[in-house]
Amino acid sequence: MEKISRIRNIGISAHIDSGKTTLSERILYYAGRIHRMQEVHGGDGGATMDYMDLERERGITITSAATQVNWKGSSINLIDTPGHVDFTVEVERSLRVLDGAVMVLCSVGGVQSQSITVDRQMKRYRVPRIAFINKMDRVGADPELVRRDMRQKLGLNVVPIQLNMGAGESFTGVIDLITMEAVTFEGDSGQTVVRRAIPAEHKDAAHKTRGEMLDALCMFNDEMMQRLLEDRPVEQDMIRQTIREATINRDIVPVMMGAAFRNKGVQPLLDAVFDFLPSPLDRASFALDHDNAGTEVPLAADPDAPLVGMVFKIADESFGQLSYVRVYQGTIEKGGQYRNARTNRRQRVGRIVRMHANDREDISKAGPGDIIALLGVDCAGGDTLCGDDVNYSLESIFIADPVISLSITPAGSADQDRMAKALSRFMKEDPTFRVTTDAETGQTVIAGMGELHLDVYIERMRREFKAQVTVGVPNVSYREAPTVETEFNYRHKKQTGGSGQYAHVIGRLIPLSQDAQFTYEFEDNITSGRIPGEYIPAVNKGFQAAMKKGPLAGYEVVGCKMCLDDGSFHSVDSSEMAFRIAAKDAFLEAFQRSRPCLLEPIMLVEVEVPGEFQGAVVGDLNSRRGMVLGVEARGMHAVIRAEVPLANMFGYATVVRGLTRGMGTFSMEMARYGRLPEKLAEEILCRRRQNNRQPLRK
Repeated sequence: MEKISRIRNIGISAHIDSGKTTLSERILYYAGRIHRMQEVHGGDGGATMDYMDLERERGITITSAATQVNWKGSSINLIDTPGHVDFTVEVERSLRVLDGAVMVLCSVGGVQSQSITVDRQMKRYRVPRIAFINKMDRVGADPELVRRDMRQKLGLNVVPIQLNMGAGESFTGVIDLITMEAVTFEGDSGQTVVRRAIPAEHKDAAHKTRGEMLDALCMFNDEMMQRLLEDRPVEQDMIRQTIREATINRDIVPVMMGAAFRNKGVQPLLDAVFDFLPSPLDRASFALDHDNAGTEVPLAADPDAPLVGMVFKIADESFGQLSYVRVYQGTIEKGGQYRNARTNRRQRVGRIVRMHANDREDISKAGPGDIIALLGVDCAGGDTLCGDDVNYSLESIFIADPVISLSITPAGSADQDRMAKALSRFMKEDPTFRVTTDAETGQTVIAGMGELHLDVYIERMRREFKAQVTVGVPNVSYREAPTVETEFNYRHKKQTGGSGQYAHVIGRLIPLSQDAQFTYEFEDNITSGRIPGEYIPAVNKGFQAAMKKGPLAGYEVVGCKMCLDDGSFHSVDSSEMAFRIAAKDAFLEAFQRSRPCLLEPIMLVEVEVPGEFQGAVVGDLNSRRGMVLGVEARGMHAVIRAEVPLANMFGYATVVRGLTRGMGTFSMEMARYGRLPEKLAEEILCRRRQNNRQPLRK
């Protein structure tokens, strides 16, 4: 247990260009994992954690990378995650299996659109975090603004445990508010941490900020509050213990700062990871016991208990499948046999490796808290591996729906096979990447989270699989939704002698509000056995099957509450299939009478531009049917936040560069679905009708 208590599983998550990968590179260097630091945009091969060629060429993180470092006797499993919303599934599945996280924020940009998404993901999986304000060496750095943003925009109880000495070019180091020492970083690579007395010009600010820190912390420690009221000193150990407990309980977010690119502030962050973030023993994990009616049971970080581990990511490689696993309970050993809870099949583990980005190190076994990879085990992302005597499954990973699609056509017959092989692999690795065949045109359609997402996969198809493809115009994934409540009374009857089919369903279709938690709800109001209980699930399945392709334009239907109020059955001819067919036809009939409308994905767009170009950018966003939510001045720059339909954002990167002479940047993420104006909806419906009249391709 002593060994497990010294394990930390953390992720580095942030908005685009906040310095996540640069920070990860410094962590690897100071922990002795690598002996030379490389840069994301450097000409020396790129950062260690960005091991794909595309990542190094584009200077972005596309796939999460795992590694392990040792720091002062502790073992830290580190996952560097992408910042682009297009690759958000990488963040989702990483946070699902991590015990803590470092949330990186830019000292100038503060809380940005993707920061809000990362915050939502951390809250979804109840992950404790430390905030690290990076890029303190940038002109315009303002840590107080960032802390205010975190309180107002994210609703976090932030507690600064460091104070900066200077900002921008004058940033020299930090003040440790726990020990009340000035901390500077010397040597060619900032490897020497020097602690000395606080300079006179920073003493007043340090004492004031320390007082604010203690006032915030005493809310979680009665003894500390008593000491402060009696004007007695508070020991450092008490401060550290209080920060640790409050952080693990997610009552506070400790805030630190530095400049990773300038090699400042990284070593104290590593100390804080060990001091304040939880070990596997500190996090409560639960599983569903399928031998006991799905009852939720706690898991113990005990190496001698039956194995429970989660496959959170898979990668298909030339030598076989690589399955990333987080072990929650028990021990997984090389040569052992373990059962997949989803398939109920036992599989032998032939090889266990510890990952370091794209390199791997063979190990013989792994215990609670370890993040490792298995080679050659047939499983899917989200699967639970169990040992003998247990039949558990772990909560799965949240998967967002795609918002953009485009058609691809192979250049020749040889490319057809290569393309099919590539698509099969990509779908297996990334659950947000979908592939379908258009029934009207016979074309292959790929769908994903954004232009960049699909662009990366098309480029990988060409490079890794040598498949040449022609890419069609991007299409938006619209949705269909009802607008008025309608009733249905549908009888499915097929009785022509012998065993027939009979099902009768009566109920209501009620539109859900756009801010409803779910896009579909089912309400069973059957009483007195008017429809036998064994047929009710079939009715529910029939409704859901009908929603996959709406009658208006063939898009998925959302925003429906289906109430089953009455019906009838036949003692001989009724069956689950009959009720499923009846429900499907009843839904389509009711939906067509509900004045259906089309919904389009609305994106939250954040554009950062020099102040002189603000008017031109706002005008352009308005011309794209955008609604500007606000403009915030940050030094010489303006940050414009707006909601814009996805259909009007294709190619926006080129436009914003042109409007701002190459000095503007933007990011966007899915905000919600909004109603499409009737004129545009009619144009889309006309196009769909024309496509339906086209003959199928041979």
